[in-house]
Amino acid sequence: MPPPRPPAAEVRHVDSRIWRACAGSSVQIPTVNSIVYYFPQGHVEQSCGSTPLLSSLVLSRPLIPCVVSDVHCLADPRTDEVFIKLFLVPDEPSRLPNQFLDVNGEVEDPDKIVSFAKILTPSDANNGGGFSVPRFCADSIFPPLDYNADPPVQTLTVTDIRGGVWEFRHIYRGTPRRHLLTTGWNKFVNQKKLIAGDSVVFMRDCNGKMFIGVRRALKRGEGGGDSGRWREPTGGGATKGDGRGRMTAEVVVEVAERAAKGLPFEVVYYPRPGWTDFVVRAELVEAGLNIYWAGGTRVKMAVEKEDSSRMTCFQGTVISGALSDSGPWIGSPWRMLLVAWDEPDLENVRRVNPWQVEIATSLPLQSSFPLAKKSKFSQESGLADAEGEIMFPMTGLTNSTMRCQK
Repeated sequence: MPPPRPPAAEVRHVDSRIWRACAGSSVQIPTVNSIVYYFPQGHVEQSCGSTPLLSSLVLSRPLIPCVVSDVHCLADPRTDEVFIKLFLVPDEPSRLPNQFLDVNGEVEDPDKIVSFAKILTPSDANNGGGFSVPRFCADSIFPPLDYNADPPVQTLTVTDIRGGVWEFRHIYRGTPRRHLLTTGWNKFVNQKKLIAGDSVVFMRDCNGKMFIGVRRALKRGEGGGDSGRWREPTGGGATKGDGRGRMTAEVVVEVAERAAKGLPFEVVYYPRPGWTDFVVRAELVEAGLNIYWAGGTRVKMAVEKEDSSRMTCFQGTVISGALSDSGPWIGSPWRMLLVAWDEPDLENVRRVNPWQVEIATSLPLQSSFPLAKKSKFSQESGLADAEGEIMFPMTGLTNSTMRCQK
């Protein structure tokens, strides 16, 4: 008789401030009663890789207005990755005030978390090595060191996203002198199964308590099923599929069908680099679709570095805003803009959504795509654009709906 299987780890609820610090500065999460649009085409693109068999009802509703009925900030018990579970109700008749938790500082939080993220180097992730602490992290997150001591050293007590407590020895030494985590760091790396390219996030609350979170690297060759932001929950909050969030075509079809029929449904959101959210705040979508996107229009898009250290604003020129009306998604505005970017960093991301960019000039704009009428723009399903380009994720950048600084 085989031994009994150990019980599955429970999904842990996470303080929303800690969740946002771990997720990254570009991430916005809706509040209860806010209005969003669900895009089944984006759901398919990021989750399945190939297009499953969808009903004509789903294909006829490329964007579905929904009210957010509930929001749960959670952490994956296996990987420590934060995710959020959204419960959505389509076609709510009354439009309630739209609210979003914006992590860009627009909503003041008296108990704001100070955070710093670093991508692990091979040395940081090496079994037997230590962690090289950037000076800013040591100064802004860790307690002050006594630099008169020889050597300056302290023991840090840090709580992880699961509530586990870790102790790290923080020392300032070397030539040139630098901040290092030594004793305790290797145990953390081994237990969390961290590798070079993963990120760690150090956080401190207003009371001085320190926390640590992780962000898993996007592995080369991972497709939408492994790296998509949105994943489907099973009973305990885990994801259906291969343990890395791969969704089956059956799950996507089930969710899309429920949404198209006006039935409540739920999605799970894992912040991941390079993917475009397919549940988007309503005012962003509507604003983007009310702009006349003529060829030659100059646009800009803010993207966040993978370590969340800063935002970069990229500029480009709209080549076309009119996609062919062929393919299954006739009338879908998903990735309707073809943009030639000035910088090579975005050369593989030529197809974008209107709500991802903003006009880079002050030219007068015309309303072009009112939501009351069915748009004649469509997007080929899958990951290729109309010219056959494969749209690979940006492994070093996180797509954002944040505005570029004026």
